[in-house]
Amino acid sequence: RIEADIEGSLFDVYRVLRTTNPSPYMFYFSSDDIEIAGASPETLVKLVDNQVYTFPLAGTRPRGKTDEEDRLLEEDLLADEKELAEHNMLVDLGRNDIGKISEIGSVKVNRYMDIVRFSHVMHIGSTVEGILRENYDYLSTIDSILPAGTLSGAPKIRACEIINELEDNKRGIYGGAIGYIDLTGNLDTCIAIRIAFARDKKVFIRVGAGIVADSVPENEFVECNNKARAVMDALRMADGGIE
Repeated sequence: RIEADIEGSLFDVYRVLRTTNPSPYMFYFSSDDIEIAGASPETLVKLVDNQVYTFPLAGTRPRGKTDEEDRLLEEDLLADEKELAEHNMLVDLGRNDIGKISEIGSVKVNRYMDIVRFSHVMHIGSTVEGILRENYDYLSTIDSILPAGTLSGAPKIRACEIINELEDNKRGIYGGAIGYIDLTGNLDTCIAIRIAFARDKKVFIRVGAGIVADSVPENEFVECNNKARAVMDALRMADGGIE
């Protein structure tokens, strides 16, 4: 968790993020004494006309400064056994989560291990989908997926117990969901990552990395810094900045 003093509003941070780090999910929220701004790259779960989708993103490299460096970083990512193991774990977890609420035989992976690029990082991405079972709805859909395996690990219940034992500070909104539900029961939610949370002139940023047996702690620390960079840069550029 990164903590800093802040002057001004996170709405200015949101405006900067729209320019410097355009992402599939851009959001700003304020209520009473809190503000949240973010640019999440990752869907939690999407429900459209009884079709359920989740899009695991795992495996990370920074973006290259040139096209050639970018290509080499992509090749390095796709050759990294640790990153591939992490991604496969999350694809399997997504299949299991979607399978709990989908018609038997309808769950499939229709996009597997593509490279997805954003302004500061690239990820390995896949798509898992299924057909929603009769008598299930958007609430069942959210319940089957939350918390995202990307943020909890597997098996989920034991992983969450370990998180509670090891982490000194509660995660709050980080790793939860932000999105909408429409009047027909469709929904679209993202994982609450790449966000800034502000209260009482303090701003908080959380980042994390997936830990598997082959993880190298120093590499995971570098990954966390890469993930935090977009929001940190936006905070520095926004009116008032950070101290």
